[in-house]
Amino acid sequence: MPEPPSALPDKKLDEILVDAGLLTRDQLARATEKAGHLRWLLDYLLDEGLLSAEDIAMALSLQLNLPIIDLKRHAVQPAALSLVPEEYARQHNLIPIDIVNDALVVVMADPTNIQVQEELRARAKKLIQPAVGIPADIREVISQSYRARGEIEEQAGLVAHLAAEPAAEDAAMPDMTANTPIARTADMLISQAVRDRTSDIHLEPKEDCLRVRYRIDGVLHEVHTLPLSVHAPLISRLKVKAGMNIAERRRPQDGQFSVQIEGKDVDFRISTFSSTCGETMVLRVLDKSLSLIPLEDLGFLPETLERYSQMLRTPFGMVLVGGPTGSGKTTTLYASVNQLDQKGRNIVTIEDPVEYRFDDITQTQMNPQADITFTSGLRAMMRLDPDVILVGEVRDSETAGLATQAALTGHLVLSSIHANDAVGILFRLIDLGVEPFLVSSALLGVISQRLVRRVCSRCRELADVPPEEQSAFEEELGERAEQLYYGAGCNFCADTGYAGRTGVLEVLLLSEQLRGMLLKGASSGEIRTQAIKEGMITMRRAGMLKAQEGITTPREVIRNVFSIV
Repeated sequence: MPEPPSALPDKKLDEILVDAGLLTRDQLARATEKAGHLRWLLDYLLDEGLLSAEDIAMALSLQLNLPIIDLKRHAVQPAALSLVPEEYARQHNLIPIDIVNDALVVVMADPTNIQVQEELRARAKKLIQPAVGIPADIREVISQSYRARGEIEEQAGLVAHLAAEPAAEDAAMPDMTANTPIARTADMLISQAVRDRTSDIHLEPKEDCLRVRYRIDGVLHEVHTLPLSVHAPLISRLKVKAGMNIAERRRPQDGQFSVQIEGKDVDFRISTFSSTCGETMVLRVLDKSLSLIPLEDLGFLPETLERYSQMLRTPFGMVLVGGPTGSGKTTTLYASVNQLDQKGRNIVTIEDPVEYRFDDITQTQMNPQADITFTSGLRAMMRLDPDVILVGEVRDSETAGLATQAALTGHLVLSSIHANDAVGILFRLIDLGVEPFLVSSALLGVISQRLVRRVCSRCRELADVPPEEQSAFEEELGERAEQLYYGAGCNFCADTGYAGRTGVLEVLLLSEQLRGMLLKGASSGEIRTQAIKEGMITMRRAGMLKAQEGITTPREVIRNVFSIV
């Protein structure tokens, strides 16, 4: 086990950089003249792009005779993590990863800092075995590893203890100040959810416990099982934050609140519903930064992006985005609006709810109690001299008819609709009572989409393709792939092999021939065949192309897309 260095070795770091061929002596001389002190010199070289963080870590490893730890391949052990507070780890950019032979293994961005190592030795009451790590990787692992689970369960235990005391007359009406166990429990649940890239938080009472689940990348994960006595005060605390009625527990309620977490503004939309075991609550996490995602980052293939951009460049007509709940339709609509000229055009929306806010767009929240529905709102919008109208969803025949009329009278109309695929959207409109001749005249084109999980870029590796996936891959692309990229599982993806999601989209641009086929009453199969002849890439094919590129896996495409006929 290497001891921490008591001083810098005889060979200087800058000499190691030159000897390793990472810098020339001329580059080093010029950089030294402009920078100065060794640490400033390294920062200068990094900022100027002359060295990478990996280069510096390698040089430090050679200089100090310490190992470089690839954090994506090493699990962080809870016992080690508990010995160093999160604030201290963030302050000095280090992460304790294991205890070996009674020594604490600590990955450090700056392992030459002897003072920090002595402080760690005093805190942990163990020998310190330093290792070199990439600074950005360390920061990311700190956020992934220092989760609030232990503290959440500790605070929940305090709540349960207080609820059991005789003096606690009503556990559902706790002290709502910010410095109480129930308030801290709620805040930590929310903070952890945002760090874990959660889209929805589920609070579900069972007969003997409160189950907490996070939906991450479209999949629910159980993260906590809390005492049942925590349920009522936790629900009440969140209702207070959202301005909801804490006394009403039988009727469904909706509310929302905003918080700032790690410098980001995050909105939460809350819904409650009464179940046999008590009030269930779901919190939708709305990260405002997602409203700024450009179209290029949504998952369009180059050909499909060009087709869709062509639709958005048209001054009038209707564009519909289809897919099931949770398939990213709203994100696509917002990204589309974000690409339009918001200064020179009057863009108005009617939404349910308004998930993300734009500065230069007039947005309206649907409110049936005030007689503001998609239908009435759309009628009112037509009198506001709009250029672009965004309707949250086409749900009924009246809204479908009004949206079609708006498209025919010189407006660009964007909306979402529930349908299985692109061709299905055309027939869904007809099912809602819009005449085929109006569909063919008003509709510019449609998108149908699904979301699939991305292979974790940190731990992906080539692996053999299972037979079922091989068969589906070959069916779509007409070729075999013996090996594709799969995630092995690491700290950054919580050992799932996936991190983040991307869209799988098919774009159908209505040609004159397709419009004629609609008017003649062609079947969905005939229209689909013609659309493919004209270059439409189906969702199945788009998904498998992404699997071929290592972005996702055939397994994910089969799970999310292959139910589509």
